[in-house]
Amino acid sequence: MSVEHKAKPITVSDIRARKGGEPLVCLTAYTSLTAVLLDDHVDLLLVGDSLGMVLYGLDSTLAVTLDMMIAHGQAVVRGANKPCVVVDMPFGTYQESPQVAFRNAARVMVETGCDAVKLEGGAEMAETVQFLSQRGIPVLGHIGLMPQSVNQYGFRAQGKTDVEAKRIMNDAKAISNAGAFAVVIEGTVEDVARKVTKAIPIPTIGIGASPSCDGQVLVTEDLVGLFKEFTPKFVKRYSELGDGITKAAKEYAEDVRARRFPGPEHCFGMKPPPKSKRKK
Repeated sequence: MSVEHKAKPITVSDIRARKGGEPLVCLTAYTSLTAVLLDDHVDLLLVGDSLGMVLYGLDSTLAVTLDMMIAHGQAVVRGANKPCVVVDMPFGTYQESPQVAFRNAARVMVETGCDAVKLEGGAEMAETVQFLSQRGIPVLGHIGLMPQSVNQYGFRAQGKTDVEAKRIMNDAKAISNAGAFAVVIEGTVEDVARKVTKAIPIPTIGIGASPSCDGQVLVTEDLVGLFKEFTPKFVKRYSELGDGITKAAKEYAEDVRARRFPGPEHCFGMKPPPKSKRKK
């Protein structure tokens, strides 16, 4: 009799150890169902604050709250068995001080059961990253284009000038030295992201960065063609599920209006009409 063995969960230590090895496969997840569907195929699930735009129709991530992140983090953890689950810290919950960041990050860890938190920022957040890491909260860093800093830097590729390239490199080294187990590099010119990946001892996870990064992450709804309002340059669509949903809804509406649905086979206690017998 064969015994099925569940895949061993991927830990923060496992992610850190993948530096320079097989590329890390990362995707976002905001619901339990998505986590279940992605479970066998990814190393890391990110409960990103991008849910503000993808699920809630917000213009940016700035209005996302800690309660929203915790609710969606709980859902993803329920559905995930194998991947390492990381939850974004939303804007305003960690910038004030390391102590405030710890209080909020600890709440996220306790209430969701996730493996780590992610926060944006470079050298200016190094003290906070160190404070959290030394107190048992693993941190995934995020540098380059930082959506929570949209009002300061805008949504544009970073690292095009020598000043920006130097800042990104300094940010990467500061976050790495502070104890982050990996760092996301977003919206950064390829040459800079490649050099950063070579310069730091922790894995880099690219999104609009470089194929040389130690892993890649995309928003799942972009990947499968569900979120169509805006398609970034760095997204490759592997499916067009949005079109399929629209088609299914159209056919359903037509069947309801024509009273073709529900049929007898969809009802309780209703026998289907007898099949007519054709004379030979």
